[in-house]
Amino acid sequence: MQVTQTLNEGLKRGYTLTVTAAELEAKVTEKLLEAAPEVEMKGFRKGKVPMALLRKQFGVRILSDAMQESIDTAMQDHFASTGDRPAMQPKMVMVDGETWKEGQDVVVNVSYEALPAIPGIELGDIALERVTVKADDAAVAEALENLAKNAQNFDDRKKGSKAKDGDQVVIDFKGSVDGEAFEGGAAEDYPLVLGSNSFIPGFEAQLVGVKAGDEVSVKVTFPSEYGAAHLAGKDAVFACTVKAVKAPKPAEIDDALAKRYGAEDLAALKTQIAERLEAEYKGAARALLKRALLDQLDAKVKFDLPESLVEAEAAQIAHSLWHEEHPDDHGHNHDAVEPTDEHKKLAERRVRLGLLLAELGRNQKIEVTDAEMTQAVLAQARQYPGQERAFFEYVQKTPEMQQQLRAPIFEDKVIDFIVAGAKVTDKEISKAELEKAVEALDEI
Repeated sequence: MQVTQTLNEGLKRGYTLTVTAAELEAKVTEKLLEAAPEVEMKGFRKGKVPMALLRKQFGVRILSDAMQESIDTAMQDHFASTGDRPAMQPKMVMVDGETWKEGQDVVVNVSYEALPAIPGIELGDIALERVTVKADDAAVAEALENLAKNAQNFDDRKKGSKAKDGDQVVIDFKGSVDGEAFEGGAAEDYPLVLGSNSFIPGFEAQLVGVKAGDEVSVKVTFPSEYGAAHLAGKDAVFACTVKAVKAPKPAEIDDALAKRYGAEDLAALKTQIAERLEAEYKGAARALLKRALLDQLDAKVKFDLPESLVEAEAAQIAHSLWHEEHPDDHGHNHDAVEPTDEHKKLAERRVRLGLLLAELGRNQKIEVTDAEMTQAVLAQARQYPGQERAFFEYVQKTPEMQQQLRAPIFEDKVIDFIVAGAKVTDKEISKAELEKAVEALDEI
């Protein structure tokens, strides 16, 4: 095997690999000899098939395997000897691949970008501020009021009162398209809260101002993406009879409310709310700490970046942002999205920090445990009620999904390692200050 370097510019590498015809022939013979004892062929005892027949029967397939194995081995030996780690899958092109014939040398051009040498960081040079927020009485009271509102009851309004947004109307309705009733388009004594947007767009607005006893024809158009294909985009009329108009009445903040939310009494519910709020504050505070850390690392550590990684990341960013701006377009049948300079700048930051954290984690032998992966899969599976088993099987069969779940766990563990070695000062702030800091974070 001959390996000749053809390119060495920055992180770009190019090589020509040559497997001589003699080497390839020796490899094929070796594989045939390995297989011979197990081969059975009509007219011959097991393991006694002549080499010429073996070569005729299996030679083409084994030749292909031998070529691939020789090239793979050469690449492994090359990376072991040079210490190079390719940023992406190396590109391999067989010279004269269209006209190559058995008995000729195999020549392959290989090109890739090597991962850069990444400088170390002095953890003690990193200074961070970690904020904490306590759940005060005002925050707990606000949360209780929201719970009471969500647990609200409805009382009949005075006779003749007109329905307002937020009121509940009890209705009978029958829907029709082109004069024909359709399945699922009718109900009796249905309690509908106006402004809840739980019905077809435009339906609830036409019931604002109705009174008990009114009969109303509500005209709507089903959305084009409506779940029932036979109704999507169709005009419909709902004949509605208003049987009652009810005003919202928030639930009392007492032990009864607490029990509705699974707590023993109001005191226990307040404790639970305080714990939940502080957990939310802690998550927000960690986001602030992480951003401050990543900003420092981005400013402190500089090294050459593989263009292929930056280009791929910029393309992904541009594509994701395009879909955020076009939420109704869920497919990929759109024109190519050209990354902007802003996308490329963000891509450079992500690639730089990603490589830095990966290298630090590799040097410190930080790994994601099986237990941590199981917890991540369980958490994700809860988003698919009734399909948990199918999701588990999908994850097991999909390396990309495994990596998608593993990556944030690994990153958090590396972040924790850095924070543990950094100079960290703790500061207690108010909820308002935390919210302001998080808003500023989102604007960057």
